[in-house]
Amino acid sequence: MELKLNRPICFFDLETTGIDITRDRIVEIAVVKVFPNGNKESKTWLVNPTIPIPAFATAVHGITNEKVANEPTFAELAPHIHNMIKDSDLAGFNSDRFDIPLLAEEMLRSGVDFDMKNRVSVDVQTIFHKKEERTLGAAYKFYCNESLENAHSAEADTNATYEILKAQLDRYPDLENDMKVLSEFTTRKKSVDFAGFIALDDNGQEIFTFGKHKGTLVEEVFDKEPGYFGWIQNADFPLYTKKVLTAIKLRKLNTKQ
Repeated sequence: MELKLNRPICFFDLETTGIDITRDRIVEIAVVKVFPNGNKESKTWLVNPTIPIPAFATAVHGITNEKVANEPTFAELAPHIHNMIKDSDLAGFNSDRFDIPLLAEEMLRSGVDFDMKNRVSVDVQTIFHKKEERTLGAAYKFYCNESLENAHSAEADTNATYEILKAQLDRYPDLENDMKVLSEFTTRKKSVDFAGFIALDDNGQEIFTFGKHKGTLVEEVFDKEPGYFGWIQNADFPLYTKKVLTAIKLRKLNTKQ
């Protein structure tokens, strides 16, 4: 089943130096952009992470320090990647919890404003786990009856994820072929930031989900303890979390004027 799209959607996958969203870096990114008319555009970039690639990471994806030594850095590639995805919804395999948050950190670190405000994301892994509980290779075999060659190659994983989503729509009649509906189905919790430090309560207001202010409205904390915002901005929190809190603080200031 082909996807019903009102706007383009970009399937993407990252290979990285590790799994720490705030500290690790991208070493490869592949994007398959699917347009509403069915046309596709794809691009894969190797990236110099500017930090050493640990042996355990190379053992997974096969990308060595030598292989990327002369490749562009993410800061150099960021405008090109942003130009490809800026008008699109996003999709991937475990993308809501890893790929999108890490991509956001790299974009913001490179001075490119990244936001999910006007787009949705579809996490194909969540559909798979809710329906079958398997891994990407098993998902590709299960849904597409194909073996995933070159697993942990960003390009192979990206194309497999795109094919899996189409096959999932064929297999499950209750899954609506609509990106917003699929995004809602694959969203695990109502987080405002990717890392889950800020969520929405039942009234749709932002609350902290950690520490001494867990469950308290963000705006209420900013009123009672103004220094808390500064502490977060100077602490080791994801850049996207800091961006979200800055937007809340500015919104609050604007309402007082």
